[in-house]
Amino acid sequence: MKQRNLVVISAGLSQPSSTRLLADQLSAAAVRAAAQLGVTLDVQVVELRDLAHEITDHMLTGFAPAALKQAQDAVAAADALITVTPVFSASFSGLFKSFFDVLDQDALLDKPVLLAATAGTARHSLVLEHALRPLFAYLRALPTPTAVFAASDDWGANSVEGPLRGRIDRAAAELARELERREPATVTDPFALTADFEDMMKSL
Repeated sequence: MKQRNLVVISAGLSQPSSTRLLADQLSAAAVRAAAQLGVTLDVQVVELRDLAHEITDHMLTGFAPAALKQAQDAVAAADALITVTPVFSASFSGLFKSFFDVLDQDALLDKPVLLAATAGTARHSLVLEHALRPLFAYLRALPTPTAVFAASDDWGANSVEGPLRGRIDRAAAELARELERREPATVTDPFALTADFEDMMKSL
């Protein structure tokens, strides 16, 4: 079995939240889909609610506190991401955007990302295309074709096993295929020597 790392970013503000519920369902579906392809996923969930103060501190000081640094490192080392945001004012939440503002500029380079959002009404479903997809295109990530939106009505007893379940499974299968066909992510040490020390001495 191949081993890959999946990081789930949940930007829900309440506890419990529909945002975290959708994140959990997406990650569980991704684990199942990956297992069918011979890939074992190590899943780590990052709750941005718990990092809100640290994200603000980082934006003001330029330094990441310990817990935020761990989250940043996890994202950089991930083979893929699942990102879920609540919809505020017809776009992603400020907390969601702020987290990606404090990542290294190359942290998401060519990284598969499953996009998802939650809101009270289906009228906000286009946020996936007019806000989330352009953001991750700008960050040079690789959004999967199927994004998942869940409105309040989608969490009914019948709805969750209907259209929403189909979208979750389709998006998870797309993410699993990307994970299966790619080599594990590698993180470059910015302090590592890029030239042989002996050769460097010869040039002096």
